[in-house]
Amino acid sequence: MKIISPRSHGYLDFLTVVIFALAPTLLDLSKVPAILSYGLAAAHLVVTLISGFPTAAFKLIPFIVQGWIERVVGPALIIAPFALSFSDEILASNFFIAMGVIIIAVGFFTNYQGDNRSF
Repeated sequence: MKIISPRSHGYLDFLTVVIFALAPTLLDLSKVPAILSYGLAAAHLVVTLISGFPTAAFKLIPFIVQGWIERVVGPALIIAPFALSFSDEILASNFFIAMGVIIIAVGFFTNYQGDNRSF
């Protein structure tokens, strides 16, 4: 069941940007996880601003393409602590794994074909 509209997905994307931007300070992340988090905040902001849904400033890529990007990013976040050698940092690992699971779940429940004007 696709219960998240494109507009709601856009709001969740901006929330995700804020979470990634604040996490290094709020969670006192070490260098690698902090750089990754800031990088993800910036990348997610750019993609959010250029995707084809109501909250986007510039509709340069179709909304469905953003969905495919998130299908890659979600699992990548889950493996990031292990691939980037910070799995011994429990808080950082849990943060990235949780964000990966959340991004996968939001993608699963988003109606990428929905009416872009709806809530």
